[in-house]
Amino acid sequence: MTGTFVAVVGPSGVGKDSLIGFARERLEATGRVVFVRRVVTRQADGGSEDHDSMDAEAFALAEQDGAFALSWDAHGLRYGLPIALDRDLAAGKVVVANLSRGVIPALVARYPDTLVVSVTADRDVIAQRLANRGRETADSIQRRLDRSVDSRLPASTVRIDNSGALEIAGEQFVRLLEDAARLVERA
Repeated sequence: MTGTFVAVVGPSGVGKDSLIGFARERLEATGRVVFVRRVVTRQADGGSEDHDSMDAEAFALAEQDGAFALSWDAHGLRYGLPIALDRDLAAGKVVVANLSRGVIPALVARYPDTLVVSVTADRDVIAQRLANRGRETADSIQRRLDRSVDSRLPASTVRIDNSGALEIAGEQFVRLLEDAARLVERA
């Protein structure tokens, strides 16, 4: 049995981590959906995603030792997805992870049946969310909003608008993951 990789992508401030957290609360206990905890070369704090931290040297060694199924650079940091996700896919689970859009081609090359979910939000909503984090200046937020990313997303990408209440987009995401789990079970 082979599972399904669900890659959640979108610019900072669209609420990817909130959407993933919403789904995790509802689906993790089923054992059918696994939520990958990324490894990042940034210290964890209350204002950022829940992740495992490594310094750059430890990350490079772990990468060299094959500890990551996928790794990439973004925003001056290194990111990695633990190789353990391969076991979950082999066990027929739906595996969910937050990824940078630029790494999607490498992800699809490794996991051809990947389902990409692109989370969007209105520009004003994103600006307010980024400002509320308190990690960036107004100028850096504006630069982030103006930045164009060559996303190279597959034509099959599912788009979820997270401009409004989290429950609206969250329920849409939960249904998508439940459908993916049912398809895996039928295969």
